[in-house]
Amino acid sequence: MPTTRRGGVVLAEQHRPSRTSKLVTRLVLVLLAGGLVVAGFVGARGLVTNFGGPRCQATALGSSVDFDPSQTAYAATIEAIAEKRGLPARAATIAIATAIQESKLRNLKYGDRDSVGLFQQRPSQGWGTVEQILDPVYATNKFYDALVKIDGYEDMRITEIAQKVQKSAYPEAYADHEQEGRLLASTLSGHSPEGLGCRLDDPAAGEGDPAALKAALAKELGVKATVSGRTVTVSAGSERAAWSAGAYAVAKASQHGATSVRVGSREWTRTRNSSGWQWHDAKGGKANTVTVTFAP
Repeated sequence: MPTTRRGGVVLAEQHRPSRTSKLVTRLVLVLLAGGLVVAGFVGARGLVTNFGGPRCQATALGSSVDFDPSQTAYAATIEAIAEKRGLPARAATIAIATAIQESKLRNLKYGDRDSVGLFQQRPSQGWGTVEQILDPVYATNKFYDALVKIDGYEDMRITEIAQKVQKSAYPEAYADHEQEGRLLASTLSGHSPEGLGCRLDDPAAGEGDPAALKAALAKELGVKATVSGRTVTVSAGSERAAWSAGAYAVAKASQHGATSVRVGSREWTRTRNSSGWQWHDAKGGKANTVTVTFAP
């Protein structure tokens, strides 16, 4: 090893790392840091997925969107009323996208000037009283009443429709939510089976009201159901109708307290982790039959 003298003392000359070794060292450090970042991201995402707040996810057409249970329940009301009125899926897409833009799917008691409710309708513009507009079923029906008066609305751009129905000052903003509206409408209408799932906390024993779900199915979706103990059953006329009723029950599970929803041989089970977004095989299910169970 080369040496040098300093103050009469012989010292070993320190080896200077080459440029190549420096680059290798830096590369290793960068890779290690990147690995830690990725691991941290994956870990954080896992924590959010499994331990985050209650959420519902709609998956269709190769995409997903998620909302909290309250927002999803309002979207279910909007889509269900379209079904009950015999309106096409496009009508529900337009209505849900409008509600996202106007209120973020919240039944607001305030707004610009005298606007209130899901669609921010104004009593002074003839939409009804404040009390009426704050009823989601009434407000949704009033929106559809105005929508169906527009000739050719199914083929129009949502910005054009919004301007005609809502008299919006910013009609282009509705287009930002058209995809979200389409995903929710597709899953809630049964056109995308198994597309809707919710991560929810377990209900307390005895929580939930099967009779309330039965009444809501009739009022909003126009579907007859039977109640036996802690179980609600719907015998649908088609597979799509069964999935529509099943998706409605999942979307309303936080509100009515359901613990599982079975459509045919597929079942959604209430849980807080990410499996709450998924459906799984269930034995004994009947075709076109929806079975909703509640905690005993």
